[in-house]
Amino acid sequence: MIRAFLRAVGPDRARPLAAALALTAFVSAVQGVVFALLVPVLERLLGPAPGTAAPWALALAAATAVYAVLRAASLYLNFRVGGSISRALHHRLGDHVVRLPLGWFTGARLGELNRIATEGVSRTTSLPVHTYPPLADAVVTPVVAVAALALFDWRLSLACAAALAVLWMVFDLSSDAVGRGDAARDAVADEAADRVVEYARAQPVLRAFGRDERGRTSLDRALAAEHRTARTLLFRAVPALFAYSFAVRAALTGILAFTLHLALGGTLAAPTAVALLVLAVRFAHPLSAAAEHGASLRMAVNGLARINAVLDARPLPEPAEPTPPRGALVEFDAVRFAYDGEPVLDGLSLRAEPGTVTALVGPSGAGKTTAARLLARFHDADAGQVRVGGVDVRDIGGEELSRHVAVVFQDVYLFDATVADNVRVADPGATLEDLERVAARSGLDRVVAELPRGWDTRVGDGGTSLSGGQRQRVSIARALLKDAPVVVLDEASAALDAENEALLTATAVGLAREGRTVLVIAHRPATVAAADRIAFLDGGRVAEEGTPGELLALDGRHAAHVRARERARGWRITAARP
Repeated sequence: MIRAFLRAVGPDRARPLAAALALTAFVSAVQGVVFALLVPVLERLLGPAPGTAAPWALALAAATAVYAVLRAASLYLNFRVGGSISRALHHRLGDHVVRLPLGWFTGARLGELNRIATEGVSRTTSLPVHTYPPLADAVVTPVVAVAALALFDWRLSLACAAALAVLWMVFDLSSDAVGRGDAARDAVADEAADRVVEYARAQPVLRAFGRDERGRTSLDRALAAEHRTARTLLFRAVPALFAYSFAVRAALTGILAFTLHLALGGTLAAPTAVALLVLAVRFAHPLSAAAEHGASLRMAVNGLARINAVLDARPLPEPAEPTPPRGALVEFDAVRFAYDGEPVLDGLSLRAEPGTVTALVGPSGAGKTTAARLLARFHDADAGQVRVGGVDVRDIGGEELSRHVAVVFQDVYLFDATVADNVRVADPGATLEDLERVAARSGLDRVVAELPRGWDTRVGDGGTSLSGGQRQRVSIARALLKDAPVVVLDEASAALDAENEALLTATAVGLAREGRTVLVIAHRPATVAAADRIAFLDGGRVAEEGTPGELLALDGRHAAHVRARERARGWRITAARP
């Protein structure tokens, strides 16, 4: 546990943390010495010569004073270390997460990261403050006291040592039961957290279609699963804690009986027996509480394991000497890629020239969005090369690649800030004239004109105060402000009406005429028809490639795809005939 703890907080905080834990253990050991000194003091006070207790009483008072000072210093240090650990873990997680590839951030990790950054860090922070000190008192103090007890009666010391060994076995089993149950609960709690976030975000759609009750089905299942695992944890924890508590009382009863046997047998003096009984009873409470603190410790260990799992996730390797791209040519050379063993791209070869619009078309699952993500280096290809300007994206470096490639995805996230702030994410130093220029090209100017405070209108968490089409226009304007040589539009027109789709198509063509390489992933025929070249993907590779006119004349896969889309556009909802 301590090794995992030190690894999680990092080398900068490891030494203060180790010092705090060592001081806590030492304070508990001193407490054991204080308790052991009670035996000679009580033995002499209850014996025939009470006056001989004075030296031992002075030693007890001195040890108690030392213990009090050390305990105060230890508590102060533990609280300071606990606060620094909280800051260190949040900073370490934040600094590490921003270096991870974007492909690492799957939807399932949203709830997991949220719980790690809140509950996981909180549990870890409480370890040196609320968990480790009482646990050290329940483990270190009795061990030291039992060792000191051997100076007075080896038989009773040996009996107490045997009792402690049995208690440790029961303690380990009970803590393990709680730990396994807590680990199982964590997995379903992450899923429940994801479903809660999903349910909140889907409210506009659910209410628009009157599906509020049905929309809760997946959420209800996730919450029910969390309830079941929490109940399972409770059913495991309560018997385990009860078993340990029973074992403590049974061990105490055995020690009391053995002490009385020795006293009644005449092999142990009555004053010594009373003193030893007082010492044994004194340990009953901290030993009983050890199981609860042990359970908390195992839960915190599970949290540490999850934190270390995130910190162990490796960023994509960065080149020692980044090579800047030589131009805006985009090439996919025999690229292969799989998600969790499922092939998505299987030998994709494609070339997109500067000054052109290249449309990636094909059925769902053909690998269009995956190709865009490999170009932006959300992942690294399993085989083959993705090149920008003749340079493998793995040799360009993350920052340099980000400056050369701008991607607009269908799923848009906006920060809870103003419209201007969200567009300026691409260029914090952009002037109002810069914003208005990209707004005119993306259609955002019309949105800004309708907003109550124009550019200073706050968009809400995730952009919830804007419609889907308005959020998409903010995202497009942001990409235009970035002024990258390569622009990828992944279903960027999906949430736009026909008028704004035409505007976006004209913007894409205009960007290409300025010498940029534009890749468009789209299904709408009007957007595809404006492309200079079309690559029809199927099965993770290019099945057909050519100009729009050439592929329509070929009357192959792309032509059939266009006809199907045209037929779909002609669908109408009509009343059923009587």
